Amino acid sequence: MNDYYKILGISKNASREEIKKAYRKLAHQYHPDKHGGDEKKFKEINEAYGVLSDNRKRAQYDRFGHAYEQAGTADGGFGFSPEGGSASDFDFDFGGMENDALNEIFETFFEGLGIKRKRRTYEHGSDIEITQEITLEEAHKGSVKKLRYQTLVNCEKCKSLGHNPEAGFEQCAVCGGQGEIRENRSTFFGNFSRLSLCSQCNGLGQIPKSVCAECRGGGRVKGEREIALEIRPGISDGQLIKFPKAGESGEHGAENGDLYVKIRIKPHSVFERKGDDLYITKRIALTDILLEKPITLPTIAGGSIKVKVPHDYNLREPLVIAGEGMAERGNMFVILEVKTPKKLGAQAKKLLEELEKEL
Repeated sequence: MNDYYKILGISKNASREEIKKAYRKLAHQYHPDKHGGDEKKFKEINEAYGVLSDNRKRAQYDRFGHAYEQAGTADGGFGFSPEGGSASDFDFDFGGMENDALNEIFETFFEGLGIKRKRRTYEHGSDIEITQEITLEEAHKGSVKKLRYQTLVNCEKCKSLGHNPEAGFEQCAVCGGQGEIRENRSTFFGNFSRLSLCSQCNGLGQIPKSVCAECRGGGRVKGEREIALEIRPGISDGQLIKFPKAGESGEHGAENGDLYVKIRIKPHSVFERKGDDLYITKRIALTDILLEKPITLPTIAGGSIKVKVPHDYNLREPLVIAGEGMAERGNMFVILEVKTPKKLGAQAKKLLEELEKEL
């Protein structure tokens, strides 16, 4: 048989920390689920560590070598379930091997397998997303809205416990009060037993004698919440506003989920928004431009302004009015559409001809 010290690559006077460090390095290197892993070598490493990390077995090994009674450590049997659980969910007989040695072996074996121990906790409340429509004016100036929505809330009758604590509890008949169910299995690696969470009592080991009739033991019921939704000036379409812990209540008082409010801005009949800028189309008579008449334009704030078209202005380009965009950060762009008369009389044509000569 191979020397356990040589397998781990350590000296016979190595400390427990040195043994542990050497084991973890080699176990990671030869793990069967890793590229280039070696199942046989991995089992040898576990066997060596199982002996040398146990002070009593190490002393026996140093004195008698492989002739000493290994009592279950020789085959290095261990197992796992791809259905869930972790090293701490399994129960083995390794002849008195110390717990920290077992934990080290199992933690290394299950590392990378994505297997986690089930916790005896209740379900976290789900997050909620709702959509709130607002007008472009509200997005410009901001506002505060009272928002009501349906969700699961804590049961007031039982204070989210799901039962009457004064009635007491009785032992779970399924798990016998242990909160866990033992399942015996036989695998390629050997025989082992697995502990799984009892679904009847959710791992508590006891069942309440008086379940709440209002929530039927869940600790939560259908209800309504209300929040104050603050819409800040300049908010964008599609923006999400988060309200921590305002979502669905968790089971039996577990943590609430979050609420997300998605903002939708209704289309406007006059303005088109592009970022912080606003665009508006204004029909205007050619004579108004030539006579430099002021153009009256509405603003998103609810008022109106008057502007003049500058001399030698290119009508193909929009007229820019600074500071009249969203939340006073953007600008307003005015697209001018020149309106021509349907029909010109003789006198109008004569006047235009004289104007043409003048220009």
